[in-house]
Amino acid sequence: VPDITSLRISAAYLPATAVAGDFYEFIPVDRRRIGFLVADVSGHGVAAALIAAMIKVAMQSLVSCAQEPGEVLRGLNRILAGQLRGQLISAAYLWLDTEQGHASYSAAGHPPLLCWRQGRLDRIESNGLLIGVILEPEYPVCEFSLNLGDRFLLYTDGVVEPENAAGESFGDSRLEEVIRRNQSQPPLELSNQMMAEIRRWQPA
Repeated sequence: VPDITSLRISAAYLPATAVAGDFYEFIPVDRRRIGFLVADVSGHGVAAALIAAMIKVAMQSLVSCAQEPGEVLRGLNRILAGQLRGQLISAAYLWLDTEQGHASYSAAGHPPLLCWRQGRLDRIESNGLLIGVILEPEYPVCEFSLNLGDRFLLYTDGVVEPENAAGESFGDSRLEEVIRRNQSQPPLELSNQMMAEIRRWQPA
């Protein structure tokens, strides 16, 4: 398994007419270990963007437990719960240890992690409550092996919720079909294709 400097990582955003609360962060601990956080703050505008900025600051204090996805999410909840003012956060955190060939994942009311390996697309779900619901939530952790060639997709519901002119959501099945059709593409090309499909789905 390669070290994290050779991992190919791509991030993409849907175009937005207002400031959004979608957020991602990388936590590289060393050349063999890295954490990925994706979060989605409820609502839009400046308030959601400010909370997204608060998440970034909070993550810096959680580097010491970066290898424990459940603890990362509990820590975010503990730090942010008193400052959300009725807003909620969905989040997902993926930890990769390429030296040990090990991965672990936990989420807080978030869409599943998609994993493509050996010609098969799996949905990995390990969800607890949204961040900000209660003071001491539990976040279950899913642990699995990490193999050469594995590909992962973390995303927010902004990818699957866009509607066409008939009011039909893009949906999980269409997202998964885009991934299958582009399984051999580099991450950036896959991201571009996914965004192009969503834009075509939405009314002009």
